[in-house]
Amino acid sequence: MRVTILNPPYFKLYSRCSRSPAVTKSRTLYYPYWLAYAVGVLDEAGFEVQFVDAPAMMMDEEETVKKVADFKPELLVVDSTTASFYNDAKILTKIKKQTNAVSIMVGTHVSATADESLRYCEDIDAIARKEYDYIVRDVALKLSKGEEYHNVNGLSYLKSGQLVNNPDMPFIEDLDELPFVSKAYDTHLRGCYRSYFYGANLHPIMVIIAGRGCPYKCVYCVYPQVMTGHKFRTRSVNNFVDELEYIKDKFPDIKDIFFEDDTFTINTSRVREICNEILRRGLRVTWSTNSRADVDFKTLHLMKKAGCRELCVGFESGDQKVLDNIGKKLKIEQQHRFCKDAKKAGIIVHGCFLVGNPGETKETLQKTLDLAIKLNPDTAQFYPIMVYPGTRAYKWAEQEGYLTTKEYDKWLTPDGFHNSVVERSNLSHEELVCWGNEARRKFYLRPKYAFSKLKQMIIHPKEAKRIIMAATTLSKHIISKNQN
Repeated sequence: MRVTILNPPYFKLYSRCSRSPAVTKSRTLYYPYWLAYAVGVLDEAGFEVQFVDAPAMMMDEEETVKKVADFKPELLVVDSTTASFYNDAKILTKIKKQTNAVSIMVGTHVSATADESLRYCEDIDAIARKEYDYIVRDVALKLSKGEEYHNVNGLSYLKSGQLVNNPDMPFIEDLDELPFVSKAYDTHLRGCYRSYFYGANLHPIMVIIAGRGCPYKCVYCVYPQVMTGHKFRTRSVNNFVDELEYIKDKFPDIKDIFFEDDTFTINTSRVREICNEILRRGLRVTWSTNSRADVDFKTLHLMKKAGCRELCVGFESGDQKVLDNIGKKLKIEQQHRFCKDAKKAGIIVHGCFLVGNPGETKETLQKTLDLAIKLNPDTAQFYPIMVYPGTRAYKWAEQEGYLTTKEYDKWLTPDGFHNSVVERSNLSHEELVCWGNEARRKFYLRPKYAFSKLKQMIIHPKEAKRIIMAATTLSKHIISKNQN
């Protein structure tokens, strides 16, 4: 049976797998790693799979619809996000009219808005909520046998006009059961894997997962609240390091492997086990990952020794009360100590700063910019708050009457960049977007920062390519005052 897994076209370089999906100002394009895991499961089950990542393959709407229609899938799986939902539903409808495939939509947005999404687009036959690896596989198995598929756990659909939510598909506890996502990349994305670019990382890059779920309960973070849950589930150390060896063998040109766990460093003893296994095998790999700003120096030092190059860290705010309001469970002092320890260990830091949270004022905005400049991470991103259905941040904004619209395409600017639809009397959504633009200018246009990048390229030539690629795109946005 033929199955199409589709990451639809939208804005050029639109990244659905980002935790805040948008076009970035550093030309970052994320791997569609959630879809790729589902592709791997379908491959292993013996189905004929077409995997189309339109943004990476540089395909527009017409080309995408034709490519899928020519494949004649019997099952169509379409990924979607809040900002792209209307677009994704339109493309699903066009394909369904040409193929009559059973159509399933997946992703954070539809997981949180199943009833609304199904009623918006009658061509969506069902929604696979939360983790969908096994949901999609089980639907394909039913269809291949000519059986009724609606009874598969994890599905939502309309029956006689009424919403039916089947029981949740249990989260996958033994993540070693899943095939390596890099095998799916090898099989299906071999021709375009160099299209993926992360502004803070070496290029070419590859993205894998070491664990799913996050025990922390930050109000804004969409994946744990909508997709993967708050229980931290992990792959075995051997299974994970085996995949690093697989990538090293199959993709010798890969310069950086990114571990896209919500927080890879949650369990530092496990992090040390992984590092020690990498060292025991004599495996020379360069890797980066997401981290909290609370990792001790001893662990950071071992991570560096095992090949860790960069940590992506959510500092979010320079005001302690705001950090407490969003459930960050982190102290400002820890952020300072962490950056000093990371620098001492030789690991560079990509800092993430998010404004517009509960308790935000113009004074706390300034504190956040001051913190970013004082911490001086290698790279930084400044986002206005992006509230997504299913998160506590969205409920807060909705209940307080702070949402300026519920038209989902307004979650982005007309050019596809991050917007904010949260507005209070003391801070408009325009002010939040403009603050992010101005903060970016003030951070990156410092002479001290420019000199540090020149020095970095001289001392570490392997960093030059990613610095030049990111700077070329970013400079177009930070030099101009008119950035929207």
